[in-house]
Amino acid sequence: MALATALVLAVAGGTAVAVQRGLLSFSRSCASTAVRVELVASPDVAPAVEAVAERARKEKITSDGSCMDVRVTARDSYKVAASFTSRSRPDFAVWIPDASMWVDRAKDAAGSATVVTAGHVADSPVALGVAPSAAKTLGWPQKTYTWAELGMATAADDKVRLGSADPAHSAAGLLALSCIGKSAGQGAEGSTRTAALAKVLSQRVTDGDGQVMENLATVNSPKQGGSSHRSGAVVVSEQAAFTYNAGHRGTDEGVRLFYPKDGAPQLDYPYTMVREAGMSTDESRAAMRFLTLLGDSVSTQVLAGHGFRAPGGRVADARPSAAGGSAPQPYASASADPPSAQELQDALGMWTITVQSARLTTVVDASGSMATTVPGSGGRSRMEVTKASLLQALAQFTAEDEIGLWDFATHLDGSRDYRRLVPTARLGDPAAGGRTQRDKLSAAFAALQPVPDGATGLFDTTLAAYRDATSTYASGKFNAVVLLTDGANEDPGSISRADLVAQLEKLTDPSKPVPLIAIAVGPQADRDEVQQIAKATGGVGYQVTDPADIQAVILQAIMALGQAQHHG
Repeated sequence: MALATALVLAVAGGTAVAVQRGLLSFSRSCASTAVRVELVASPDVAPAVEAVAERARKEKITSDGSCMDVRVTARDSYKVAASFTSRSRPDFAVWIPDASMWVDRAKDAAGSATVVTAGHVADSPVALGVAPSAAKTLGWPQKTYTWAELGMATAADDKVRLGSADPAHSAAGLLALSCIGKSAGQGAEGSTRTAALAKVLSQRVTDGDGQVMENLATVNSPKQGGSSHRSGAVVVSEQAAFTYNAGHRGTDEGVRLFYPKDGAPQLDYPYTMVREAGMSTDESRAAMRFLTLLGDSVSTQVLAGHGFRAPGGRVADARPSAAGGSAPQPYASASADPPSAQELQDALGMWTITVQSARLTTVVDASGSMATTVPGSGGRSRMEVTKASLLQALAQFTAEDEIGLWDFATHLDGSRDYRRLVPTARLGDPAAGGRTQRDKLSAAFAALQPVPDGATGLFDTTLAAYRDATSTYASGKFNAVVLLTDGANEDPGSISRADLVAQLEKLTDPSKPVPLIAIAVGPQADRDEVQQIAKATGGVGYQVTDPADIQAVILQAIMALGQAQHHG
């Protein structure tokens, strides 16, 4: 009896081990020779890859005579990419992220010799998924848009409200943001439009791709509830829309897809060997055999059943239709050229800085020369055009941003050349009379007036504003002083330029950066002077002939300086 019991336990134990190892579908001889390959895949493609791995086990598909035991684990691509370092030892041999950008990031961290792309498993274009009611508003499917037009149309309509997964965590989100920037055009105007859209988008982002479709406010969604955090349009891959619609078949809540007419970037699912040098010959050959298996006709149909396109191939109408696409949307046209690594880095830097809350002290020249008429402005003065540009810039900041206002000339406040008109505070903070800091600041901008016969007390004002900004530094925000002047220093009783530069350098703390963004307005302003002053703080100096350009220059400066801080 003891012997029988031992045999029963041994068989039961062996069965448990076999189940745990996934070997029950192998024959006895196949199980003993199976080559195990650990594979990590993006969560969207992992179920399809697992289905192919299970087929390899059931059909006893071999590599060099040995069966393949491919173990598939789903992990977010951005988390896997972040795990790579020069000393990291991955616990997997093959990685299928959703986009090659993550492989590039891993190569930068771990060294290109240890991360090698051997092929691609699937494609899925990035498009804009829209709730049915919002799609009708935007003219789907007949109306087509560029990326920039889609972004602006969804950002401008509060009923649509654009959302996305965080571009820092989502290839789809970052690829779309890069395409929007490229579509918006080069130069300050294009950058301004893109950054303004990023500000709007930042209010409705999810942490990752897995949550973005849950944030879609469809017409009958019980979750909608009028929440401003839900979106009527979201950046999404075709495959994610396919999966979403499969779960809402028979309802009117399926997503509709807009494919940008200037081309959709692709999620390209690279099959990546991450530690080939440490693999045995059998493991390496089995990994490559599995890549071949993923590309055969049976596996291609498995991937298609999960909503994926074949790598680099044209697509039948059925798949985009199931994903929410419909003619004349250009779903079968050539995809967009993939953004370069630098373009993606620029887009990520812009996103990181633009959505980061800012703390700005705005200092505006109110000397008499600001009453000078601006040519071609319909008779408006420099001050009037400057105020209009500042109000446009203010509209691009969120309730979390902190902004204050000073003005200056000479002897505005007793012996002081400057006045603190509005203390720096959150734009969303309440103010007297049922207003907010934004309302108060808007009114103060609108009330700015040149001081008759007032001279330009530039140096004392700059030092006072910078000293105040550094002493009230807000951690976790982009801190800066924005100085606007249309002339050189005209206060004979002020400190010298050399003294100002020396004191600014003493106040500057690299661990608490507060760059000075100095803008020389008009042809009489001294560009060299503002550049020298700004440089002492790690900031930048600009000259604008037309005060209407102030808005774009401020945003351009914030992006440039913020990216420099981010990379530093």
